[in-house]
Formats: sequence, C-alpha cells, structure tokens
Amino acid sequence: MVTDMGRDAGQHAVELNYRPLAGDFTDALRERERLRRRRWRRYWAVGLVGFAVVLNGALAVAGSAKPDWFLLIVLPLGLALVVFTPWLQARAFLRLAARQGAYRATVADAGVTVANEHSTTTVVWAAQPRYRETKDVFVTYSDDKNASCFTVLPKRGLQDPADVDRLRAVLDRHLARG
Repeated sequence: MVTDMGRDAGQHAVELNYRPLAGDFTDALRERERLRRRRWRRYWAVGLVGFAVVLNGALAVAGSAKPDWFLLIVLPLGLALVVFTPWLQARAFLRLAARQGAYRATVADAGVTVANEHSTTTVVWAAQPRYRETKDVFVTYSDDKNASCFTVLPKRGLQDPADVDRLRAVLDRHLARG
C-alpha cells in the first residue's frame, strides 16, 4: 500500500525523522512489560529461582548438604537470561530495523504513517489505541493482553522541542495513556 505522506500534513500533523537505536526498543519493551497482565509470573519465577540458589548455597556453605551444581550454575544463568531479555530483544529488533535505513514518521489525525527506504506503513488509531511515554520515546500499543504490536516514536526525531508537546497533544486526542 502506497501512502502519500503529504496528505496528512495539516495543522495537527507532526513529523519525525530518525534512525532507530537499541534504546528506543529497550524503552518500548520495558513499557510493554508494564502493560502485560501476566508480568507478575516473571517476577515470581525470578524470586523463586533466586531463593533456591541462595538456599542451596547457604546449605552447602553450612556443610549440612552437598551442593547441587545444577542450581548453583545453571539457574543463575537462566536468571540472567530472564533479566536481560528486554535488552536482547531490543538488539534483535534493532538489527531488523537498521536494515531499513532512515525512518520518517508522520503522526496526524488519521493515524501514524511510518516510511523507510523499503516500505510505508499506516497504523490507524483503532489498531493501537493506547500509548506510553518515556524520557526518550512515545510508544503506541495494540490493546490485546500482550500488547503484541507497537510503534516507536523517538523524541530525538522531532525537529523542534515544541513538537514534543504537539505530538503528545495528538496522541492524547486519539489514544488512551497507559
């Protein structure tokens, strides 16, 4: 689908020009994790694994039990993997996005249009009806329970610092925060 980027260039349209960074995706994935309904499972799993490792280590040091090397070596590695998952996923997203070159996003009353060297995509507000803001990015999300679809809009892509407020106003007008 080819979209005319100029058709939405009205009074409320805000344009961003940027190249994606890993931090953009890290912020988006962390905010997505805060939206997910089952995020508590991850925290409980990390807590239980941590407790098992500490208990096993304490029993081994006290000499009342033989150390279980599986718990002392493999579980901390699994714990590190769980903790670093957003960073690892962000790096994977960056590898995919960097192949597309520079991005140009237009946020208007009709939705968000993102264009790069190879494609143009338009996302209407109904497809991603909520957003979150971090220090560096705005992220729009789908409303399914896992927030599986999202669009990252880095603030550094705006030409003027006043455009941050304009972009926030457009998003507030069409989307729900959080």
